[in-house]
Amino acid sequence: MGRPYGKGHKRKKTGERYDKEEDEVEDKQVVEENTEEEREELPELEGIPIAPSAQTLKKPGVIFVLEKASLEVAKVGKNYQILNSEEHANFLRRNNKNPADYRPDIALLSILDSPLNKAGCLRAVYVKTDKGVLFEVKPYVRIPRTYKRFAGIMLQLLQKLSIAAVGKREKLLRVIKNPVTQYLPLNSRKIGFSHSSDKLVDMEKYVAGVGGDTDLVFVVGAMSHGKIECDYIDDFISVSEYPLSAAWCIARVCEGVSRKWRVL
Repeated sequence: MGRPYGKGHKRKKTGERYDKEEDEVEDKQVVEENTEEEREELPELEGIPIAPSAQTLKKPGVIFVLEKASLEVAKVGKNYQILNSEEHANFLRRNNKNPADYRPDIALLSILDSPLNKAGCLRAVYVKTDKGVLFEVKPYVRIPRTYKRFAGIMLQLLQKLSIAAVGKREKLLRVIKNPVTQYLPLNSRKIGFSHSSDKLVDMEKYVAGVGGDTDLVFVVGAMSHGKIECDYIDDFISVSEYPLSAAWCIARVCEGVSRKWRVL
């Protein structure tokens, strides 16, 4: 008679344990559902992880600051869009704006595709729009190569303030507080570029004269025309006798620094 009672008692405990396990599973499912909901709040962008070697991390790095980028959001018709001269020329004229000033190509691909970045020498990229919005771009992000997708990503960034990596919480692009100088290394040389500068240099020779333990901050104008005016720049130089686009200027900078650091 005692044995059946003992079995029944054990079943009761087992039942309680199963109930607890079911409660734990339900709690986990709630947590997972909340996590999925949080992930949906941020737009996602695919990134390419770059793992610099320990030797590269000990060396000084390169930081790019793109000033006056033409990235302005406006409501055109029923939708918000990044303004550009091709699609919104009439809209810009109606609002007394010069369409030639609205060219959203900010030459990010010239930086992110460079051997310097692939070698792990690029520390960060900062972009400041013509309206004063500052955002950071991680070196290993993959920027869309078509303008339509690029404009869509920039629109999401300026509206949502950040874009996360696919399946992760890491923010590949994020709007940050001004001024940009608070993010720059103390031991760095800040170099600005302008065709109007009287100091015409060969980029390879110029960077060769900079100390080997100094981080290099290159400040490039991302607008279609004009000159950047930044009070934090140590030296203004020109890298060509002719006016260059931001993409060409960045290409010359990356080539010169690559030769200095023997990045092939």
